[in-house]
Amino acid sequence: MEDLIRPIYQERASHRNTLGILMIEKKFNNSAITDTFDVVLLVIAKETDCPVFIKHYTSKEQKAALYIVDEQKLNEWLLFGSNRKVIDWVLNGKVLFDRNEYTQRLRSRMLEFPAEARQLKMGVEFAKLIRRYTDGKVFLETNQLLDAYNHVVHALHHLARLAIIEQGFYPEVTVWSQVKQIDAQIYKLYEELVGSEEPLDKRLELLFLASEFLIHSRIPSGSAHLLKVLKQKEGAWSIGEIASHPELEAYSVDLVIMLEYLVDKHLLAIEEVPTKGQNVFHRYYVALNHS
Repeated sequence: MEDLIRPIYQERASHRNTLGILMIEKKFNNSAITDTFDVVLLVIAKETDCPVFIKHYTSKEQKAALYIVDEQKLNEWLLFGSNRKVIDWVLNGKVLFDRNEYTQRLRSRMLEFPAEARQLKMGVEFAKLIRRYTDGKVFLETNQLLDAYNHVVHALHHLARLAIIEQGFYPEVTVWSQVKQIDAQIYKLYEELVGSEEPLDKRLELLFLASEFLIHSRIPSGSAHLLKVLKQKEGAWSIGEIASHPELEAYSVDLVIMLEYLVDKHLLAIEEVPTKGQNVFHRYYVALNHS
């Protein structure tokens, strides 16, 4: 395998825009971490023609994968958790090349998990949690039990990730192993959902009730980032202003459901601004100050 990967990483290391190269080898007890490949090379580049470039190689019945990822895409994955394997790769991969200690500094930043990045990540997870919980509850009320089950599983997953982030850690691929050590209550809920012999409708009713309490208890941490941004100016915000704010782009399609949830919980107020139409108003949002 070394004969296969050496020329690959040596070539990439010679490129001026290569910031770091990591090698991740297949684990006997978890081949999924490398998508069953014997080895993965992760090349982090300053700038690339496309955000992600992939090549596959084979030699003597062994297979290798090369990922060239630009720095912006990598940071997006780390922020949104949209490619959780990469978190494991960056934290645990063997460093083959490290320009100006870029990889070491990246790892240190991830392990320290600065408060500002952690607050944003909690906000994004909380918004996804609200989306899954709200949609799942509608499915339960309309007796669409399998769809409700699917949504509550995802809601618990986001709740688990939120609990992990609150403790200052990045959620990894094995989220439930992490949360078992951090928040036994969430882990127990998940066990009850997937392992209970109760009828599915009864399980779901109990899970939604329990989840509602746990979600409510995380409103302060989950809403802190969004409310901080909305308090940057006095007065009300239109939905257009909120959606286009660069610090809130990460909330994406879950932004509106998050806003409505915070209105319902009296953390945001609605201000009606007259339009040219009679009895028609623009709906503006105001962050409330709570002592």
